[in-house]
Amino acid sequence: MLKNSLLTLMLAGAVCTAAPLAVAQDSGSGSTPAQAAPAGPPERGRGHFDPAQRTERLTKELKLTSDQQPKVLDILKSEQSKMQDLRSDSSLSQDDRRSKMMDIHKASDDQIRALLDANQQRKFDTMQSKRGQWQGHHQDGQGESAPPPQQ
Repeated sequence: MLKNSLLTLMLAGAVCTAAPLAVAQDSGSGSTPAQAAPAGPPERGRGHFDPAQRTERLTKELKLTSDQQPKVLDILKSEQSKMQDLRSDSSLSQDDRRSKMMDIHKASDDQIRALLDANQQRKFDTMQSKRGQWQGHHQDGQGESAPPPQQ
């Protein structure tokens, strides 16, 4: 009798422990990628891929003019579209896809840089080199959860 009561109690404890985990997992699976992205600076979540947020960030850091802002936004929207097309192309190997993504990103950066004045270009180049340093550490596994350095 005591053995059965103990077994029942242990089983009830296991169910009570596992039930909240199952509910938490179930409620998280229905969220969209936009909802799943963590809040905070764009660098920490997927927000850094959003052309409007990236334009806003560049406007703040480079002091883009009202003439430059829509041009930068168009470049970033085009980049995003090309990247999405590339991600959906299952015929490419991972290395080929990565290489093409890097080419697209470099072309966008070159187009943006061409819009900037000399002071903005210097600041942009500094931003790019810091981003490159952060990505190098990130790819080596040294800074996996750390955000890129702030200026």
